[in-house]
Amino acid sequence: MPNTQITVHTTRQGLYEITSEVARAVADAAIDDGLCTVFVRHTSASLTIQENADPSARHDLERWLNRLVPEGDELYTHTAEGPDDMPSHIKAILTQTSLTIPIDRGRLVLGTWQGLYLWEHRRSPHRRDVVVRVGG
Repeated sequence: MPNTQITVHTTRQGLYEITSEVARAVADAAIDDGLCTVFVRHTSASLTIQENADPSARHDLERWLNRLVPEGDELYTHTAEGPDDMPSHIKAILTQTSLTIPIDRGRLVLGTWQGLYLWEHRRSPHRRDVVVRVGG
């Protein structure tokens, strides 16, 4: 089964839901039971499974992570691309660059309020590539 690539155009830091795009890749694979692996091909963005019902949960997560990993820390030397450069890499290692979701009866096994998100850690717009691999 070939990989599917999803391109996400971000406009700012934040969580961008990709659940429907990943679900479409699973449906196209026509596999009844198996696993779906989702991988982001960048070092300054990550992936997460998070609540998709109340946007305030995502907002609070973004604010919490920015407080945990602030810009402008004097320890940072990797700042060639701006003050959000090193913090974005730290945020990516504290979160995840790949996710594995079970597939049952041809569908992602997600909880009622769970969604899949690309988490952009940079402040400026980026094009992010996400690879989806489905196996039975």
